[in-house]
Amino acid sequence: MKIKILVFLIACCTLFAGVKNDATAPTFVLMNQDSEMVDLASFKGKKIILEWTNHDCPFVKRHYDTENMQELQREYTNNNVIWLSIISSAEGKQGYVTKSEAKGLTASRNAQPSHVLFDSNGDVGRLYDAKTTPHMYVIDEKGLLRYQGAIDDLGRTGALFSTDLSKAKNYVRNAMNSLFLGKDVAEKNTRPYGCSVKY
Repeated sequence: MKIKILVFLIACCTLFAGVKNDATAPTFVLMNQDSEMVDLASFKGKKIILEWTNHDCPFVKRHYDTENMQELQREYTNNNVIWLSIISSAEGKQGYVTKSEAKGLTASRNAQPSHVLFDSNGDVGRLYDAKTTPHMYVIDEKGLLRYQGAIDDLGRTGALFSTDLSKAKNYVRNAMNSLFLGKDVAEKNTRPYGCSVKY
């Protein structure tokens, strides 16, 4: 009986382990704001940043209202990095948008992602074990996941709404800087903070 329970627990832990750092990032195909199918595998050879987002989440709003997120998007897309903003909010739940609404948001916020992708059934979010908005992932040119977690360290302090975001320790920028220098990422996994993904 104890062996059966142990096997069950191991199976459950494996099932819900999420994606692993320094392993191949799971591939996926999602539709973008222009009704084009975007295949993650097609970007092999380039660095990729995944951003789980929900425009109605106060944490996401803070990063966009201060242009913190757009600054990162511009910095990296101008350096040939692919930035994929992924919306996993289910229809009828907070953060769900149509393609036209997504285009409007991108324009009004002067956002600079390479693509806005729709995952309304939540399959890709669950595949990556995306828990919050924002939840960030960095993939290298070989298709290996090199970072996953928070955008910065403000989730630890609870000071998000009273702190200059430019003074935060930005985990995404640190990971990208390491990759551009050909170094290993020092902090590969951090605890994400924000609103729960509205599956």
